[in-house]
Amino acid sequence: MKTTRNDGVLSQLLGSKKSLDQNRRWALFASYACLIVFVLFFLSPPLYMLVTSLKTNAEIANLSSNPWLIEEGVTTEHYRHLLTETAFLTYFKNTVIVAFFVVAITMVVSVLAAYALSRLGFWGSGVIATGVFLVYLVPDSLLFIPLFKIVGGLGLLNSYWVLVLVYPTLTVPFCTWIMIGYFASIPKELDEAALIDGANHMQMLLKVFIPVALPGLIAATIFAFTVSWASFLYPLAYIYSDNQMVLTVGTVTTLIKGDVFHWGGLMAGALLAAAPPVILYAFLMDYYIAGLTSGATKG
Repeated sequence: MKTTRNDGVLSQLLGSKKSLDQNRRWALFASYACLIVFVLFFLSPPLYMLVTSLKTNAEIANLSSNPWLIEEGVTTEHYRHLLTETAFLTYFKNTVIVAFFVVAITMVVSVLAAYALSRLGFWGSGVIATGVFLVYLVPDSLLFIPLFKIVGGLGLLNSYWVLVLVYPTLTVPFCTWIMIGYFASIPKELDEAALIDGANHMQMLLKVFIPVALPGLIAATIFAFTVSWASFLYPLAYIYSDNQMVLTVGTVTTLIKGDVFHWGGLMAGALLAAAPPVILYAFLMDYYIAGLTSGATKG
């Protein structure tokens, strides 16, 4: 009787294990299926851009051709025209200058503000920190007109330096919010140990907090770089001279003439303009994810 009971228990265990293995296989299959659909969906636009940029104008204009295949031979004419017969390299240089200064200004202001709001504990710091986050929620289009009046009064219109002044209004609030969360997650014992060793607040920030908060700094830097590199509304409204334009606006205005769209050049320009952010994300993605998630936890 005892042997029969043990055999029944063993059969139940084996059956439940088999059912669990089946459920795991189905879950794994569903996960891979969803991942494949996700990858195909998000890779289709850049793939279409690449294919179109390598087609001849005649094939692009042929509506009966397959948009996903190159049927009449590969050409690099669109890239040659873009790099040699347009001001694309000037737009690229202007964009690099704007992105560099915006990132530098954003990180200096954000780090100092986040340290003060998260570690100094002065009266009203919590309210100010909440206000910083709420400012980030204000849509860009609502700031458009007042900022236009300000930069117009300063005589900065039609210069890419106006973007260096304007973009931090978009990047500083979010980057400060990221760094507040990250600095707040650092144990208070580090402050106490640094103070005992005779460090002042600037030394604590430079030698203790910034090295510890490196993933958060990288996440904020990537965000500031992406905003300053890819923004379209402000350069479209504030800049109208060809030699002052940045990539997002200059490429479009150069390759769209009236109702004629030079699709091959537009796709080539979009791919080249998207390359720096893609490369940056590819190398720093782990730091970016760590920076966004670590600041959400404390202790």
